[in-house]
Amino acid sequence: MPARTPHIAVIGAGLAGLAAAARLRAHGVDVTVFETGDVPGGLVRTETIGGHRFDTGATVLTMPSLIVDTVTQLGVSAREALDRLAAAPVDPSYVMNYADGASLSIPHDAAAVPDAVAEALGARAGAGAADLLGWLRRVYDAEFDTFIDRNFDPTGLVDARTRRAAARLVRLRTLGGLTGAVSRFVDDERLQRAFTFQALYAGVPPHRARAIYAIIADMDIGRGVSAPAGGMGRVGRVIADALVDADVEIVYGTTVRALRRDHDGTVTAVVTDDDTIAVDAVVATAERDAVARLADERPRRRLRYSPSAVVVHGVLPVGATDTWRSGHHTVDFGRAWTQTFAEITGRRGRLMSDGSFLITRGAVGDPDTFIADGAESVSVLAPTPNLESADLDWNVLAGPYVAEILATLAARGYPGIDAMRVLRVDHPRTWADAGLPAGTPFSAAHTAAQTGPLRTRNVWPTSRNLILAGSATVPGVGIPPVLVSGGLAADRVTDLLRGDDGTR
Repeated sequence: MPARTPHIAVIGAGLAGLAAAARLRAHGVDVTVFETGDVPGGLVRTETIGGHRFDTGATVLTMPSLIVDTVTQLGVSAREALDRLAAAPVDPSYVMNYADGASLSIPHDAAAVPDAVAEALGARAGAGAADLLGWLRRVYDAEFDTFIDRNFDPTGLVDARTRRAAARLVRLRTLGGLTGAVSRFVDDERLQRAFTFQALYAGVPPHRARAIYAIIADMDIGRGVSAPAGGMGRVGRVIADALVDADVEIVYGTTVRALRRDHDGTVTAVVTDDDTIAVDAVVATAERDAVARLADERPRRRLRYSPSAVVVHGVLPVGATDTWRSGHHTVDFGRAWTQTFAEITGRRGRLMSDGSFLITRGAVGDPDTFIADGAESVSVLAPTPNLESADLDWNVLAGPYVAEILATLAARGYPGIDAMRVLRVDHPRTWADAGLPAGTPFSAAHTAAQTGPLRTRNVWPTSRNLILAGSATVPGVGIPPVLVSGGLAADRVTDLLRGDDGTR
């Protein structure tokens, strides 16, 4: 008799689950993806609110090549994958406005960044930016393949490949602080902000983050930001459609309630409201504590979570934004910087006293999607403490705080934004009600004790065939790391099925 084809369950059709399913299917196993919602993509999504379209999760797309790589595993050509994704360069990738009146537009093409910096901030800053970009690329080259896109087990921490890469990172002086590393190349504090604000994605202040996180700046400023036609939700749909074409079943509107395990912890089935489905392994993309509940366990390690955010989605009449110094992604910096991060990341968190904000205007590059009925969709993100560090009553506070944010921005040079018709406000309580721990969509922070091999491992400690993917596990938070995590999870399953679950 022919050997039975293994059946793998993937819990969650976010990008990590979709990436895991793609690689597993490419390896010839049967895959079923279970998704509670009715669309793929997880926190990378585009929604209609009051008749208007908004990217309501991640808004910054970097390294779209990882999406193409995911889809091509399923027999789609690279050209066809690019056509389906329909991602266009966002140029400028960012507009950065400063409290002293300066404005810096970051070109999509990294080769043009030094001249843009020189024009906005002076020749010395431009020369420093050129040197910094070169260093960022060297950090990426030393770090990505060995420390990000790779599964680790204890022996892998001391093998020759790891030692060589670690030695390169030491020579690049990445073990010190991020702000200090960037300041070796640029002494203009405004430009330092441009290359370190990305540490917020990792949940740590730039002055406390390790310089290894400079890789994030290379991923966006160094490689440019893109935007898929129709909004960020297209990313999940493109991968999901390719999976369905490859005979992967995606079951929407279905929640996995429990895992069946045998005496040694091996998962034998997943339990939904309507069925019990036998499986050979499970890839779970939920947050760690949610997976623990499925396994009927309580984690012993307490995690520290990233800050959260208030996100305002609203509309303005077409033309109202014409006088703004803005692009698709605009970062508006307050005068405070270190203080701001201390307020939102401290163990006793506080609202920003002098906020910095991200304004998203997808209509800059995609008016057909983000303009409707004479109104433009505009979103504003304000970082906040999470609910563990500041358990604020957001259901009461959100309205007044949004009014304060919009009034602040109107005074900073975005006239009319305080008259925006607000259609929805997401805040820490929104995220908590959606099941996200500490009320943050940014998962566990990349503190020293929660990064690299110290981050939650992607093999569940009591079930060797329960594999984790997503931002809660390795390598971490953000679209590129989450896509990578799905592939790493699939590799864990493949190694397990062939009886080799050691270091790759």
